[in-house]
Amino acid sequence: MRAALFSRPGLPLQITAVPVPVAGPGQILLRVLACGVCRTDLHIVDGELPAPRVPLIPGHQIVGIVEGAGPGVAQPAPAQPAPGQRVGVPWLGYSCGECAFCASGQENLCDQARFTGLHIDGGFAEYASADARFCFPLPSGFDDLQAAPLLCAGLIGYRALRTAGDARRLGFYGFGSAAHILVQVARHQKRRVFAFVRPGDRAAREFALRLGADWAGDSTGPAPELLDAAIIFAPDGALVPLALKAVRKGGTVVCAGIHMSDIPSFPYKDLWEERTMRSVANLTRQDAREFLELAPRIPIRTEVEVHPLSEVNEALARLRSGAVSGSVVIDPRD
Repeated sequence: MRAALFSRPGLPLQITAVPVPVAGPGQILLRVLACGVCRTDLHIVDGELPAPRVPLIPGHQIVGIVEGAGPGVAQPAPAQPAPGQRVGVPWLGYSCGECAFCASGQENLCDQARFTGLHIDGGFAEYASADARFCFPLPSGFDDLQAAPLLCAGLIGYRALRTAGDARRLGFYGFGSAAHILVQVARHQKRRVFAFVRPGDRAAREFALRLGADWAGDSTGPAPELLDAAIIFAPDGALVPLALKAVRKGGTVVCAGIHMSDIPSFPYKDLWEERTMRSVANLTRQDAREFLELAPRIPIRTEVEVHPLSEVNEALARLRSGAVSGSVVIDPRD
């Protein structure tokens, strides 16, 4: 099969022929139909998130058709993907199921967790194998390319939104793949959304307003009114003090990314009055079940820019430069 291999930070991914993976115990083999491109993929490729092994196939928003199953995957069974079924594979690819975190519903924090496209070869390829327990049936109302962004931008974004509580006035710092999905969820829940974009990024501002944001403006400037909560999607630590200033007393600032530049110091008074600052790490299978059930009821519509597998480096470059509105998706069927 063809796959995009990561070998070292600073080098482009190499499109090359590698053996089709074999489904091991508890795994299924997928023919990849689409794979979303996430900023986390950039963090891996750029060396900000060290890969535990190379070569590695990145990509963790996989839409695929089940082609086969390894030992221990019962067929047929309601809880197991069946041959010919379309499923999605998210960032969390394995948890132990036995540690204190897993036992308390926090499998996203499992010390033995393994992640798709980081520890496990991902979806920038024509085939992929995945733990059957971490594959999810996808709603029929989404085509393959539109479904891919739901699997990270949607799922981890949804967890960040829930972490923000019942905030009525909600700020999004950075309006990319996750925010363009979550603004639709927030509007469905009757929340008001304030989108903070890079200074001078008129396209992002217009994109946010078109998708239903109540206001969109410069991320370095003040909010038009005090917010109940803010979610920071952009990997820029300098936004944290700005978001703290933008939320009311008792408000919450949620850092939604897996990597962020250093947070500059800020005066205690900006955190005082019971403001909360917290991070979101990964996702759980319960997040996936809830969000994938909700998405078609809203209904969410993802806006995607599609690239063939041969253009994966161009897709990463466009995401890195901020040139994309919505989500980037790789189609390996070119």
